[in-house]
Amino acid sequence: MKADEAWGGWRSPDPRVNRLSLARLFLFGARDVWFVVGVPVYFQMVLSDGTPEGRREAFFLIGGFLALWIIAYGAVQATAPRILGGKDQPQAATVAKAIRWAGYLVPIPFALAAAALYAGEPSPALSLTIVAGLLLFGFVFAVNSSVHSYLILAFGSADRITRDVGFYYMANAAGRLVGTLLSGLSYQLGGLPLCLATAGVMATLGWLAARRLREPPSPLAPPGL
Repeated sequence: MKADEAWGGWRSPDPRVNRLSLARLFLFGARDVWFVVGVPVYFQMVLSDGTPEGRREAFFLIGGFLALWIIAYGAVQATAPRILGGKDQPQAATVAKAIRWAGYLVPIPFALAAAALYAGEPSPALSLTIVAGLLLFGFVFAVNSSVHSYLILAFGSADRITRDVGFYYMANAAGRLVGTLLSGLSYQLGGLPLCLATAGVMATLGWLAARRLREPPSPLAPPGL
């Protein structure tokens, strides 16, 4: 930070960077709400028979599924430029796709929450539905994450790109923290249905934040809003 800058200099004067960072916070919050506590605890209950051997086997099955989910997430991110149409398109078109894909994410956790609420009790059918839904969630989530990472570099200015990217990843970490806290709290209060519904709320807030990327800044607003 330059000596003559106020402490508010860690935020970007470009409102698009701040709005994208907010969308990033809610995006990763939506993932970690189910990823950290809710789904692992649910599958531990479903797969384990209560014996030490059963708990150990369930532990490795759940860990293996989440690891494969992360690997698949990385693979989708690698192909996201093809899915989104390449880098030569106008920036406005990329922003429109960021908003569209953020919207695609919203109904998935809500549908899974409704399925869990309808089922009432754990069952093989519900477990297969949850797995399929989370794989779909992972695909859409990975495309969202990739387009965000492209836009932060497109929006950032050369004289403050490190701070803009740092602020963006700070929002990413904040989203993971909030998602982790809400994961345990929502699962304890309402089980898997509330946990997944909370993820849907976070995804909705991320979509609303992404929609603001196409708004011009108000001439009366303070810098960075």
